[in-house]
Amino acid sequence: MSITNYHRQHPPSVSDSCDSDSDSDHVHTESHPTKTDLSNSIFKAYLELTNNQSASPSDLSKIQSFLASSSSGVLSCLICLERIRPSDQTWSCYSLCFNVFHLFCIQSWARQSSDLSASRASTRLPISFEKAIESSTWNCPKCRSDYKRSDIPKTYSCFCGKLHDPPCDNPWILPHSCGEICGRQLLTRCGHFCLLLCHPGPCPPCPKLVKNPCFCGRVQDVRRCGHKNFSCNGVCGKVLDCDVHTCGEVCHEGPCPECRFRGVYGCQCGRVEMERECCSREFRCENPCKGVFGCGRHDCDRGCHSGECGQCPLQGKRSCPCGKRVYEGMTCDVDAPPVCGATCDKMLSCGFHRCHERCHRGKCIETCRIVVTKSCRCGGLKKQVPCYQDLVCERKCLRTRDCGRHPCRRRCCDGDCPPCSEICGRKLRCKNHKCQSPCHQGTCSPCPLMVTISCACGETYFEVPCGTEMDQKPPKCHKLCQITPLCRHASICKPHKCHYGACPLCRLLCEEEYPCGHKCKLKCHGSRPPANPEFTLKAKKKKSNYQIECTPGSPCPPCPELVWRPCLGQHIGAERMMVCSRIVDFSCDNLCGNLLPCGNHYCTNACHAVWSQSSSPSLKQKNWESCEECNLPCQKERMPACKHRCSLSCHSGECPPCKVLVKRSCHCGSMVHVFECKYYNSLSEEEQMTVRSCNGPCHRKLPNCTHLCPETCHPGPCPSPEKCCKKVTVRCGCQILKKEWLCQDVQSAHSSAGSDPRDIPKSQFGLGLLPCNSECKSKVKVVDSVLELRKSKTSEEKEPETERNIPKRRKRRERIQETAQVSTFQKFIATMRRLFLIVTFSVALVTATYYGYKGILNLSDWMNEIEEQRLRKRYPRL
Repeated sequence: MSITNYHRQHPPSVSDSCDSDSDSDHVHTESHPTKTDLSNSIFKAYLELTNNQSASPSDLSKIQSFLASSSSGVLSCLICLERIRPSDQTWSCYSLCFNVFHLFCIQSWARQSSDLSASRASTRLPISFEKAIESSTWNCPKCRSDYKRSDIPKTYSCFCGKLHDPPCDNPWILPHSCGEICGRQLLTRCGHFCLLLCHPGPCPPCPKLVKNPCFCGRVQDVRRCGHKNFSCNGVCGKVLDCDVHTCGEVCHEGPCPECRFRGVYGCQCGRVEMERECCSREFRCENPCKGVFGCGRHDCDRGCHSGECGQCPLQGKRSCPCGKRVYEGMTCDVDAPPVCGATCDKMLSCGFHRCHERCHRGKCIETCRIVVTKSCRCGGLKKQVPCYQDLVCERKCLRTRDCGRHPCRRRCCDGDCPPCSEICGRKLRCKNHKCQSPCHQGTCSPCPLMVTISCACGETYFEVPCGTEMDQKPPKCHKLCQITPLCRHASICKPHKCHYGACPLCRLLCEEEYPCGHKCKLKCHGSRPPANPEFTLKAKKKKSNYQIECTPGSPCPPCPELVWRPCLGQHIGAERMMVCSRIVDFSCDNLCGNLLPCGNHYCTNACHAVWSQSSSPSLKQKNWESCEECNLPCQKERMPACKHRCSLSCHSGECPPCKVLVKRSCHCGSMVHVFECKYYNSLSEEEQMTVRSCNGPCHRKLPNCTHLCPETCHPGPCPSPEKCCKKVTVRCGCQILKKEWLCQDVQSAHSSAGSDPRDIPKSQFGLGLLPCNSECKSKVKVVDSVLELRKSKTSEEKEPETERNIPKRRKRRERIQETAQVSTFQKFIATMRRLFLIVTFSVALVTATYYGYKGILNLSDWMNEIEEQRLRKRYPRL
């Protein structure tokens, strides 16, 4: 659990913060001084002396924190975790932490701690319990500073220690303070005293002006006593330990470093020179000395050294190896004195037995192998073992360690059980942390951590012991709240002061727009910033005198507006009044009347919903009915107009172009043209006349004569029929004389004769226009007699020819038919044969007609497709 800004993990509600304000106002009436007045009065003398210049925030921050806690009434005892009231007797640590405790709690804590340390010392050291108590110590529950048993507080005094039992009912001074100048000696031991009024916490640095040199002593300056030590930022220049070089660093505090100047220096014997730092200029080389002792016989084995080698160590008194026989006057040229032959009798390494061998050179045996009777450390086993061997049994110690909780379980313990090495792990009284000390007896030490309780913006804060933060009230802060509202009125919302918990409710109207277009008319119920989860207060039960229309943070309720809702068919006059959020589709009793997809007819079903292109997808439902389907044939007139009907069923829009083949003869009637109806009807009358022309000679007969029109195929009557230039044979009345005239002359002659040329038959056209002469009459008589003779002969000749020309088979068949009698069955079979032939012929005719018509239509479609492909190739952009 974090100990910084614990209040942010437990935010109080708005009502709690209001209660906190009301409580604090109730305690501090208008006649009482405020926190700011107390702070100004305590720092007044100090600030006047410093002229508000040297009092840095870091110097007074600790004191201001204690003052904030004291004036707010949030001081708590770290031992019992109860609030320290102004009337409670207190004691404050004066070594390091300056924390305030109940006097009774610290006395009980100190006695228990000193008794426990004395009991431990008496069990581990060979001293009595009374002597251990005299030298026992106890420590501060927070900073663990050591105090003697004689320092256990016995009386209740103010923070500075001048006044015993300070008054608690004076509102003009700080609780547990005497209200006078502190006067305690400052930590710097400068000889000055604290100038603040009696206060909790450490004393600030000394503000008096003194003249003091810098660290190197070259520059002197007038500075505040609390910050009198300074650096001149120049070169130090002090002589170093080598007494040769000077310090080249910037003016610094403390002794100068070792001399790092490099030079060439010789070893102690003077045979080797090497570049080294000045601080390590004395060194020894690895060469042997090669000198001779004073005896002149033995070489020096001391290695590199300064000075003479000295006397030979083999001269003077010498003894045998065991030291029992001494030889005087023995020269140094004798390598070693002889052994004496007695028992060595030197003490062995075990410390109990002596060497039993004869006097010998070298070391005695290292391990004593004398068999002795030993007992193990716990005394549970005795056995004969060599002296050098330790005897340890396998029995585990079942004694409880000094913690009183765990057994020793050490193998073959001698009774002096070691301290318990396990961690205590019990939950402290703060209920937030566990004891991390080694396992111990009695109650655990209180949690030394402090929790900083500050306002939401962090400008106002104080510290309380861990575990008491739940019972503390947050400090008041007069700055504006920095939390941005989450509702839509963030830009126009009225600012409010810094607070705990959730921001107050927004009192403006919501005015959130519904999907239907209406706006919410309730009070703002948008999202609220989450309550600050780092501080909580005990909520007080209050009766709510009003009902909240909508829960904050919840979405807008369904739209309550009343709107007119039309029926499914959108009929005029069939609307109903409904709540906007409870709109239900309904059907009226009218007919649908909506235009069908064909665009020509109207739906005759009952009122129902219609799928329309203009309706949004959200309004469509799966159970909607569709209008009836129009199955009538298309009755539209085609454009351009034609006599053919559209082959499609009733549909919207224009009919497709008519592709029926239309036969049109040319003007003269000599040939027939086949056109598509859409193409022929799209032409103008003049274009139609031009297209129908066969571009050949006109095959119509002139009205006044039997000749054909000499013009090219043309519409309308033939031009100038009375001017025919064809040659016509003109005869006389007896048709003997003949002559060739122009047709126009013949017509004029008939007209002049009083007859219309149109009424004259072809055989008599031009007949009788020539006058007959004498020759014509004689020739007519001869011709008539000859003709009569010819007619009689031909009639006589024809009768026998008819009989001669009849074939024999026919004559035989006629004879058989005349003689044979036809039966009724033969007549029925003949009739059925005729009927079968008629039916077969009819079916074949209908089939040929149907497939012929279909073939013509397919041919027409194919021709249209070919024409369209040709047009696409020719005009690709169309």
